[in-house]
This record gives sequence, C-alpha cells and structure tokens, in this order.
Amino acid sequence: MSTEELTANQLRELALLLKHKQAELGSQLEHNRESADPVILDQQSVGRISRMDAIQQQQMSVANREQAASLLKAITSALIRIDSDEYGYCLHCGEPVGFARLQAQPQAPLCLTCQSEREQN
Repeated sequence: MSTEELTANQLRELALLLKHKQAELGSQLEHNRESADPVILDQQSVGRISRMDAIQQQQMSVANREQAASLLKAITSALIRIDSDEYGYCLHCGEPVGFARLQAQPQAPLCLTCQSEREQN
C-alpha cells in the first residue's frame, strides 16, 4: 500500500497534537499520583465492602496510570523521531505511515500493514 510522505504543514499539525497529548498525559499522571497509592486498611473506620471498593479503585487507578505512562512513552518517542526526521515512516518496513493514520494515532510507529501483521502474530 503506497502512502504519501507528510507535508511540512501536516508534520507541524501532528507535532502540535503530540505535544498537546504529552502535556495532557503528564498533567493527568501528576494529578492521579495519590490515587494509585496503597490502600490503608483501617478496619475500625470502614467496613469490609468499603475496603474492597477502595482496593478495586486503587487497582483501577494503577492500571490507568500504567496505560497513561506507556502512551506518554510512545508520544515522547514520536517527538524524538520528529526531531531526527524519522517521524512518519514505519519503523519496520520504512514506508510512509500515512497522514490519516497519524491523525488518529500520532504516536503510531508502524504503518497499517505492519501493525496488522504484528497483531496477527
């Protein structure tokens, strides 16, 4: 599948989108830092159901933070590729990733074909 290389305007648009997402995720991670702390189980002040609910919320918060941290790492990697003029090209086959795909997932390191192959294996 032949896809065109990014224009300078498209590259600027995607870079701004990545920087916005990077700032948003950084803020989210900072804001939710305490919600991932271990739950203190004071059996005198809360009931069993409340403790179970608190533990479940803490586990969900930890999972959300891990997912956000992983996405932040991918975004940072994409911004590094922009600075080194490697952004917009598949890391596997070297073909252009495509503007439409990058608009949907600006951190995407692979073209749609290579991503599909990776998911099938």
